[in-house]
Amino acid sequence: MTPRQRDPYDLLPLTPAAFHILLSLVDGERHGYAIMRDVEERTGGEVRLGPGTLYGAIKRLLEQGVVEELELRPADAAEERRRYYRLTSFGRRVVAAEAERLERLVRLARSKKLVPRTGSA
Repeated sequence: MTPRQRDPYDLLPLTPAAFHILLSLVDGERHGYAIMRDVEERTGGEVRLGPGTLYGAIKRLLEQGVVEELELRPADAAEERRRYYRLTSFGRRVVAAEAERLERLVRLARSKKLVPRTGSA
């Protein structure tokens, strides 16, 4: 079965590390260290991916066809040994499906008055 035919919901729920990695790659290709920095900055330091967690998750995401390693490094690559990753079209569908799943969970938590409503309703 090709990634285009696969159902992204088959891979859900994602681990928090995988979700953060995919969110980072939505903006474009990045190398591992840039992913770690992006996640830490975007979460205000609440989430810090160590190398073992990061590369273990990336390995699984590669095997699942969610991300791919770039054959050619970007022209501005500082070091040739850095590996760059990007989302596949299937990966974009997977991260979107996970975001929708999480949004439904937050709506449920709000309906139970566990999370305050934000903004104007």
